[in-house]
Amino acid sequence: MKTKSQISFAISQLGQVMIVGLFFGVLVSVVAHFFVEGVKYLSSPRLNVKPINISGFDIHYGQVFTLTLAAVLIFIVKKILTIGRWQGPADTIYGAHRPDNELDVKVGLSSTLVAFISASGGASVGQYGPLVHFGAVIGSACKRFLKIDLSTDVFIGCGVAAAISAGFNAPIAGVVFAHEAILRHFSLRAIAPIAIASCVATGTSEVLWPGTKLFELNDFSGELSTLLPIALILGPIFGLVAVALMQSVRHTTRFVASKGLRPEQGLFIAVLITAIGGAFVPEALGLGGGTVDSIINLEFSFGFLLILLLMKIALTTACLGFGLFGGIFSPSLLVGAAAGALALYAGTMAGLNITSSLGIIICGMAAVSSSVIGAPIAGVMIVLELTGTYEYALVAMISIVTSVLTSHFLFGHSFFDRQLADRGIDIAGGRTGLEMMERSISTILHQDFTKLTKDMTAESSISKMLEDEVTEAYVLEEENTFLGKVTLQSLLMAKAADKLFPLLQNDPITIKSDASLQQAMEVAVQFIGESIPIIDRDNNRFLGVVTEADLFRDYLSLQNKMVDLERR
Repeated sequence: MKTKSQISFAISQLGQVMIVGLFFGVLVSVVAHFFVEGVKYLSSPRLNVKPINISGFDIHYGQVFTLTLAAVLIFIVKKILTIGRWQGPADTIYGAHRPDNELDVKVGLSSTLVAFISASGGASVGQYGPLVHFGAVIGSACKRFLKIDLSTDVFIGCGVAAAISAGFNAPIAGVVFAHEAILRHFSLRAIAPIAIASCVATGTSEVLWPGTKLFELNDFSGELSTLLPIALILGPIFGLVAVALMQSVRHTTRFVASKGLRPEQGLFIAVLITAIGGAFVPEALGLGGGTVDSIINLEFSFGFLLILLLMKIALTTACLGFGLFGGIFSPSLLVGAAAGALALYAGTMAGLNITSSLGIIICGMAAVSSSVIGAPIAGVMIVLELTGTYEYALVAMISIVTSVLTSHFLFGHSFFDRQLADRGIDIAGGRTGLEMMERSISTILHQDFTKLTKDMTAESSISKMLEDEVTEAYVLEEENTFLGKVTLQSLLMAKAADKLFPLLQNDPITIKSDASLQQAMEVAVQFIGESIPIIDRDNNRFLGVVTEADLFRDYLSLQNKMVDLERR
């Protein structure tokens, strides 16, 4: 029999979960809708500018003005708000795994604004990454002000799920994406508010803006027995395409950073490259939704599709690498669609009887994008909910898993994980690993050690160590300058009148003072003895010691803390 207090507590928790889910579902759905519609509205002047025909070629130039204006606005925002680096899904993942879970609200919201400006100007960027991070930032901010007994990463998950759900009209995929790509753990208390937020986001979009579809997709037609082997063969090829896109963006970003370009220089180069590329292939500009629809309807030739694929990768690389900020997920959808259509044409020219052209294109879209975001299950669910067809989801799954496996071996878990790795953040270790890397060894060092001086004899040193009941001691000078370490065994083998200095251990194992708990654990693997000295290596100053017991005790405490967090 439940007591009144238990029933009251359960009702309170259920109420909190529903309030959080409703809030995020409605808010993110509205923001996502106006983000996309705003980009379409502001892009219309550029699209309505008539091209110049030169020698039979249409040269489009409207983007020159809109991209220049976008670059100026981005530069102004960056200067006024003093933003060092824009943030996206990689920071969302990192924030969800950090113990404090805090995301910078100013940087997060300004990043979404800049992504909106970039896409409106015609930059080859996407909306999903910025919207995912927007939802996460709102979640992190709300946790600071709301007295609700839910961990911050649950708030982040609600925002993320609502963004995906609203963008694709796919609530199940939103829930799966939040857990698979961002939180990377499941718990009953987490999945309830996240599921509510995801469903409410889709419901809000359906009520306020009925009939809105991301892509126009026909019902399944064809034979699974024919499509499945083709999807299996194409999966690794799509994986290579995804790797080409991710490596291109990654290496360009690193190149720009290594050259130390000022923001205005990077923006100028991005505008120049994008404007020139868009002059000949305007279909590679913007969010790309209309272009994907054209690919699905097979409106482009084989040659143009190849040019479009290469140009989309090049322009996305230029935009993301040089400062026109935005997402990479939407570009990956277009690149995948183009790769799928190219595979379709190639198969037809080779005499293959491909019974479903749409199925192959969907495979390309799902496989490339899933490899980029590192969420294969979410990719399958997006296909299932977008098409409402089990057959498309099954065919796409075969391509997705082989594509993701290929990109995992050649590149890494996802584009976002690799971004973090390039910043020295190993997300693969999970929350415990991150906490161990961030926790300084100085938090657990202590002064429980025996101090000796270099002028002492072996006999007096033995007496001191026996009195303190230790088998190791540290020889220090004034201001705790570290000279070395001696063991009781070495002293017993020496003559009673021998001085300590010649008896010091050669190159004893030490831990640097700015080491993390993770680094200290790695040092301790090679250690045998009572304690390890902590040394400030800039001035060779002895700060204290830690024992293996100290390290393992702190590690177990941290691990239990993280397990408890992920259960909540």
